[in-house]
Amino acid sequence: MSELVVGSIVEGKVIKIAPFGAIVALEGGKQGLVHISQVANTFVQDINDHLKVDDVVKVKVLSIDPETHRISLSIRAALPKPERPERTDRPKKEGFKPRENRSHDRGDAPQAPLNDFEEKMKEFLKQSNDKMATLNKRANKR
Repeated sequence: MSELVVGSIVEGKVIKIAPFGAIVALEGGKQGLVHISQVANTFVQDINDHLKVDDVVKVKVLSIDPETHRISLSIRAALPKPERPERTDRPKKEGFKPRENRSHDRGDAPQAPLNDFEEKMKEFLKQSNDKMATLNKRANKR
């Protein structure tokens, strides 16, 4: 019989299901709780959709309270990390460059000259002032 250690992954058998989680029997006659939030990598509305009594599950020991002897377990943490697939649902923006290809990240001179930025800011400021003047005129007429 091996001693339970926080962080270890062990096998257990589901002996009871409650709305808030599942009680799992472990080696050596010990029991632990798998909270409903630790059952799966997705949102769990009803724990009965994921577990049933007598299921054998792998769980990770999250914590052991020495005073109350309560053991907190996680099925989710014992699962292999899901691989994140490449996202293909987003349209590529024209002119987009991956981070490693951006010139300013390599220390090169920026693509657009600083003058272009200043010109755009001047144009924006002029348009903004024109719009504010129009709004103020409308407000004063009332």
